Amino acid sequence: MTSRTLPRRTLLQGALVAAVTVFNPLQRSWAASPSPESISLPPLDGALLVDPATRSAAAEDYGHIVHQQPWAVLVPGSVEDIVKMVRFARTHGLKVAGARGIGESHSTQGQAQVEAGVVIDMSALSTIHEINETSAWVDAGVRWHELLQATVPLGKSPPTLTDFIELSIGGTLSVGGIGGQAFRSGLQVDNVLELDVVTGRGELVRCSPFRERRLFDAIRAGLGQFGIIVRARVRLVAVPPRVRYYTARYTDIAVFVADQTRLIDEGRFDYVEGSVSPSGNGTWTFQLEVAKYYAPGSEPDDSRLLSGLSYLPGTVQAVDESYFDFANRLAPVVELLKQIGIWDYPHPWLNLFVPECDAVRFVQSVLSRTTEADMGQGPILLYPFHPGRLTAPFSRVPPGRHAFLFSLLRTAVPPTPEQSASLVAKNRAIYEELVALGGKRYPIDSVPMSRADWREHFGPVWDTFVYDKARFDPDNVLAPGQHIFS
Repeated sequence: MTSRTLPRRTLLQGALVAAVTVFNPLQRSWAASPSPESISLPPLDGALLVDPATRSAAAEDYGHIVHQQPWAVLVPGSVEDIVKMVRFARTHGLKVAGARGIGESHSTQGQAQVEAGVVIDMSALSTIHEINETSAWVDAGVRWHELLQATVPLGKSPPTLTDFIELSIGGTLSVGGIGGQAFRSGLQVDNVLELDVVTGRGELVRCSPFRERRLFDAIRAGLGQFGIIVRARVRLVAVPPRVRYYTARYTDIAVFVADQTRLIDEGRFDYVEGSVSPSGNGTWTFQLEVAKYYAPGSEPDDSRLLSGLSYLPGTVQAVDESYFDFANRLAPVVELLKQIGIWDYPHPWLNLFVPECDAVRFVQSVLSRTTEADMGQGPILLYPFHPGRLTAPFSRVPPGRHAFLFSLLRTAVPPTPEQSASLVAKNRAIYEELVALGGKRYPIDSVPMSRADWREHFGPVWDTFVYDKARFDPDNVLAPGQHIFS
C-alpha cells in the first residue's frame, strides 16, 4: 500500500493518528493515548501510520524472505516531515529506513526494512518539479517509469535505465542502478547532477559535485547509510523515438562473452545485455540482447551492425518498437507474474560483479551446479560493462577494462522457508568463491553479510565509508537493514 493507493479517508484517519500518537521511550512503543512517560510527536504535514496492516506490509520486500516489522510508517506530507522524524528518531534512539513504498522495495533481504523503528514511505513524495534540456528535478519517490512518461515525448531520457523501471529514483540511486546502457553511460548514480538529502543528523542538505561534495559522493550508492535522498536532479540526453531490438543465440560461453565485449568496445549498439537459459539437456544456451535507437527514415543497417559476430546461424530476431515500449518491455511480464501469484513468491536473488579474467570459468562453474529447480524459472543475466565509467566511490566493482554482471534472479519454488533458506545458502557459497577472485556483489540481493564481509566489499574505501557514517549519521539512525554497523 502506498500513498498513491491510500483512500483519502484512510489518509485523513492516518493524519488523526499522527496528531495523537505518542512514543513511550520506556516501553519502546507507540500508543494512541498518552501516559506520563509518553513523548508527543512533532506536528506533521502527513501521517504516521501504526495500524497492524500497514506495519505488516512494511515488513515485506520483493524477496519475501526477511520480515522486520517497524513500529510505525511515516507517509510524509513534505520533506520537512522527514527532517522532523529523523531528528525525533535520533533523539529517542530509534532506527529509520526510507523505502520506495510499503511492500514495494525491490531489495530481497530486508535491506529497506527496520525492526521496531520507523519506515518512511518515500512514494508519498512523487512530484516532477522541472524538466529542461539537460536534466529533470524530481522527488525521490518518482518512479523511472513516470519520469519517462514525461520526458520521452520531449525526446529525452535518462542515459541509463534499469530493465525494470517501476523502481523509485531515490531507491536506485542509493544502490547504483545498472542496465544495458551502463557500458556507455555508467550507472544511474553516475548520471545524477544534484541531490537534496536528509542526513542522519536530521539536516536537509543540497549536494552536488560542486557543493557538499563529500556528502554527494557518500550518498550515491551509499546504501542509505548517510542520508535519505528526497530530491534528485537526473541527467537527460536526447533519444530517438524508435528502437530496433535484436536477439541471437550462442552455445559457447567464451564466444558469447567475446562478442559482447567487442560490442561494448566498438559502441555499435546503444544497449548491450545477455541472458542464459537451460537447453533442456543439462546444458545452457546464451542469448545476446542488443538495441539500436533510431529515427524513422534512418533505420539501422542490420548487416553492418551484426557483421563479424559468431552467433548461431538463423537465430537472429529483430523487433521494432517505440523507445518507451522498449524501456517498459517487462511490464507485461510483471503483470502476468502478479496475476498468477509468482510475484509474491520468495526471490532469493544473487547479483554479482565478476572480474573479466575469471568470467568464463566462474560462470561455467556456477552454471554446472545450478539446476532449473534452483532458478524456479527465474532469469539469468550475463553482460559486460566498463568499470571506468563508474564515478561513485561506493559503487564497488572489480577493476579492469571490463567487468560482468552475473545475476541469478531466482524464484523459490515451492515458496517455502526451507527452499528460500537453501537457495540463500547456495548464494552465500557462490559469493565466497567470487570474493576469492576479487569480485563484488550488487547489494540488493540475498547474501547474508557480516561486518567483516562489508569491510572486504568496500576494500580500500572502507575507512572512508566508516568516517562518512560517523560524520553524517553519528548515532547510527539510518538503514539498519543492511547490517553494516549492527
